Amino acid sequence: MSGGLVALLDDVALIARAAAASMDDVAAAAAKAGVKAAGVVVDDTAVTPQYVRGLTPQRELPIVKRIAIGSLRNKLLIILPVILVLSQFADFLLTPLLMLGGLYLSYEGAEKVWAKVSGHGHAADQGPKDEKTIIAGAVRTDLILSAEIMVISLNEVAHEGFWSRLAILVVVGVVITVLVYGVVGLIVKMDDVGLNLAARPRAGVARFGRALVAGMPKLLTFLTVVGTAAMLWVGGHILLVGTDELGWHTVYGFVHHLEEAAHEATGALGGVVGWLVNTLFSALVGLVVGALAVVVMTLTVHRRSAHRGTAH
Repeated sequence: MSGGLVALLDDVALIARAAAASMDDVAAAAAKAGVKAAGVVVDDTAVTPQYVRGLTPQRELPIVKRIAIGSLRNKLLIILPVILVLSQFADFLLTPLLMLGGLYLSYEGAEKVWAKVSGHGHAADQGPKDEKTIIAGAVRTDLILSAEIMVISLNEVAHEGFWSRLAILVVVGVVITVLVYGVVGLIVKMDDVGLNLAARPRAGVARFGRALVAGMPKLLTFLTVVGTAAMLWVGGHILLVGTDELGWHTVYGFVHHLEEAAHEATGALGGVVGWLVNTLFSALVGLVVGALAVVVMTLTVHRRSAHRGTAH
């Protein structure tokens, strides 16, 4: 009896060790996949704060929380099942679907640029912001960025079995969502932290608090610009890489050639300069394609909507 119990405990211990080793492998693979997607994660972090700009301080964190929940839903309930099924049975569809997302990001970025240049942007003094519209827009943009993150992560673990891929991508999705929206929450509440510090009796702490309060509007303005640039860069990069994978190598080959030439010509700074060249041309592609999409949408969908509004 006792021998059977010992054998059973040995089996349980063996299973526990195997499970722990498996979890370590999943964590390591998730970390590797997450690092590969780091560029898009930074873009996601830069894009999101613009959606809560102009809201009352009491509504900022609740809105960020609802966007984060939408982001998690995007990753785990929409993107993950789709890319796992496609990677298993129809991986040739992944690139065209990503390119559609890249087109949407480019369109959004170009539309924001046009709104700024033309002076027809959605200013904060146009009245109370519709929270549902804000959340819907943020979650819609997040869907594209999250898809890019998850597909990049999937490519890193493509050699794993189905269940391992599932576990790794769930870990990546949860960790990246918590990281991105945790940072976004900190950014949008830094002015409140500054106000709290400014009320402290110690002069140095109070001075730092006042500097935070004074600097936050500038930081949010900067992040709005970075977020728009990120839409154009990521959208253009998706389109560049997608056209190359689909067999049209001309544009991507040209950009890649310039990137390598810049890398070789700048010595120790080659990696950074090469990346900047690639990023600049990706953003340019995003801007051009996005501008064309804005023109098409303006002449078709938006014009029809305007006619319907006039008729009513």
